[in-house]
This record gives sequence, structure tokens and C-alpha cells, in this order.
Amino acid sequence: MVPIISIVGKSGSGKTTLIVKVVTELRRRGYTVGVLKHDAHGFEIDHEGKDSWKHKQAGAVTVALSSSEKFAVIKDVAKEWPPERIIDSYLNDLDVVITEGYKKSDFPKIEVLRKANSTKPVFSGDKRLLAYATDVKLKGDTPVYGLDDFKGVADIIEDRIIKKHAGGSVSLIVDGSLVPLKPFIDDLLREGVTGMIRSLKGCEDADEIELRIRRRK
Repeated sequence: MVPIISIVGKSGSGKTTLIVKVVTELRRRGYTVGVLKHDAHGFEIDHEGKDSWKHKQAGAVTVALSSSEKFAVIKDVAKEWPPERIIDSYLNDLDVVITEGYKKSDFPKIEVLRKANSTKPVFSGDKRLLAYATDVKLKGDTPVYGLDDFKGVADIIEDRIIKKHAGGSVSLIVDGSLVPLKPFIDDLLREGVTGMIRSLKGCEDADEIELRIRRRK
């Protein structure tokens, strides 16, 4: 998987403001960055009257729009996709993905805490908590950065998330859920599949391989 870091905190704490500045800083350092925002209340990006809206109204389960610069996918899902599936499907070519929200995830987290909003951390007992970005004085061993210290936050993401990510790993997604792999299984799948694929004509220099298997019912 692409390395992932979650920026979490209560509504109004300043998560989006911090993410925008951190993304800009990481891009300045030469990294490709993606952002995945969780919206617990739902959202709508397709507007009535547009061609894509007409396609969806006609019964298309998935509508994709593509141009020379970008593409977008509007897809109905039976249940919410876990962030790992979204990232592995659409954000898998990046150096790091920053998620806004996903409070219950197992991703490393940075909590944003604003005095005007709250003075009590929500994630103080979370073992995946890397740091705070806050204007509140906090005790403990967890690193604390100022709300405007986006360079410091970018530093810890670069050192603890991006640089520690081991390349060449395998992502196994079964029925939409990411399956954790032990190192020897990771190695077995990677070496076995890579060896077979590279034996095919035109695939000798493959660096990235996607293999999807769907059982017929």
C-alpha cells in the first residue's frame, strides 16, 4: 500500500487548513501527494441536467468522465468502501496519501487540537498517534507542533511515514477488504506473480502489476 497518514480532530479544529499547507510543503519537497476526505454525511458531485447525471438516471451503476488532464468516477456502492480499497484502486501511484477523518482507522494519526474548539485530546490513548498540531499546552511524550507549524508536521510525515515505507509490497484485496499479509506470503506472491508475468512477451520490464480475479457465479 501507499503510505497513509490521517489528520484527525474535532470539526472546526483546522484539519483542512493544515492539510492544505502540508500538501503544498510536501509537493515543494518533490513528493506526489494524494488526499482522501471522509464525509460521514454523504455528498453529491453529479448535478441535474449534466450528461453524467442523465447517464446515472438511465441506470448506469458507474459513470466515468475522462479528459487529457484528469478523470473522475461516479460509482454506486452497496456499502461504504474502506479507505484501503479506495487508495489501492485510485491513489496507488503516490508517495503518500493524507486522509482527513477516518478516526477509527488503524492509520498513523496526527491530531489537530484548537483551544477555541476544545482543549482535551481525543486520541491521547491511540497507539498510532504520531503527534499533535495544537495551540494547547499538552503533557506527555507525544511530539507537539504549533497549529501553523506545517513544516514541522511535514517533517514528521516525511521521516516517519514516507521514508520508512518499504517499496515493492503486495496489496491483497478480497471482496473489497484489504487482507494483511505476512512477510513470507508477500514475498511468495510478489516473486511468483512477477516471475510469471515477466515471462510474457512485452512484459519483461514490468515494474507494477495489477491482477484481478473475479469468480463467475
